[in-house]
Amino acid sequence: MTPWSPLHAQLHQTLRSHRVPRESSLHPMPTGLLPQQARLLVAVSGGQDSQCLLRLLVDLQTQWQWQLHTIHGNHRWREDADANAHFVAQWAAELGLPHTEKVATQPLASEAAARTWRYQMLAETAIALGCTHVVTGHTASDRAETLLFNLLRGSGLDGLQALTWWRSLTPETPHIALVRPLLEITREQTGKFCQDFHLPIWEDETNRDRTFRRNRLRLDVLPTLRTHFNPQVDATLAQTAEILAAEVAYLQAAASRVYAQCVVGEQVQRRSLRTEPLALQRRVIRQWLSDRFAISPQFAHVEKVMALLTAPNRSQTDPFPGGAIAIVDDPWIRLQRSSSRG
Repeated sequence: MTPWSPLHAQLHQTLRSHRVPRESSLHPMPTGLLPQQARLLVAVSGGQDSQCLLRLLVDLQTQWQWQLHTIHGNHRWREDADANAHFVAQWAAELGLPHTEKVATQPLASEAAARTWRYQMLAETAIALGCTHVVTGHTASDRAETLLFNLLRGSGLDGLQALTWWRSLTPETPHIALVRPLLEITREQTGKFCQDFHLPIWEDETNRDRTFRRNRLRLDVLPTLRTHFNPQVDATLAQTAEILAAEVAYLQAAASRVYAQCVVGEQVQRRSLRTEPLALQRRVIRQWLSDRFAISPQFAHVEKVMALLTAPNRSQTDPFPGGAIAIVDDPWIRLQRSSSRG
């Protein structure tokens, strides 16, 4: 008989109660995070969070009738990377699960490069195996770290609510979901679960390397907050991110309606837009710029265009990256490319 713990019960209830909104769903009707009989590709690093996730999914597999396949990405960053990959492959074999290992063709130069490679290999493998969901072991503690990290970088609401329960894996694979079912469970809880169930854990020494900014948050900042401000700060910040996620979804839906009314190609109807709340004005302008430039618009870019909502006719911004400017041609704000200005 499969042992049953509070975390088993919590995850089972989360999967039963949590619904993907209709507008976000891969299916015509609202569905759960990990629907019954789904083909799941489970990302496993060998650390405590992914080991906890994998054991929970294996134990719940009979009830949910999933088909499980594990995957490990070898970034070739560390001297023990091959040993780590072998550890994960052995554990998947002990659990009787099919397993895939992907190895980077060359050592990846940065965290950003590693992230890009990781999502690419997850997408390629999910497509090859016919998996509809990629599952990762991100926890409430990861969500708290992400909120703090993005807050310190000056992110708006969208950045603060990052690490959501569900999203498309990549823009190119909207039919494959990236699911994080442990977002209500802290790293402390996954560690205790691994101890209670005697699960082997691969200790990644890079997690203690303070040259990585996220590690400094994990090792220095959050422990200080737990000791001096709030012992439950991980869960509290994760709950804040959850609240923000709902508010961002509402604001984005409202902004999309305004965008459809006010934006025509490379022009914005400024008289209509300036009657809207400031939060929606900024979202519409940011989306307008994002749709037309390869870069992600910064706050300063958005504010330059915002100033044109009430500026005199023929007012214009200084150039955006690439040389384009925005100019008032009342009642429009028009984007003018450098090539068309001669």
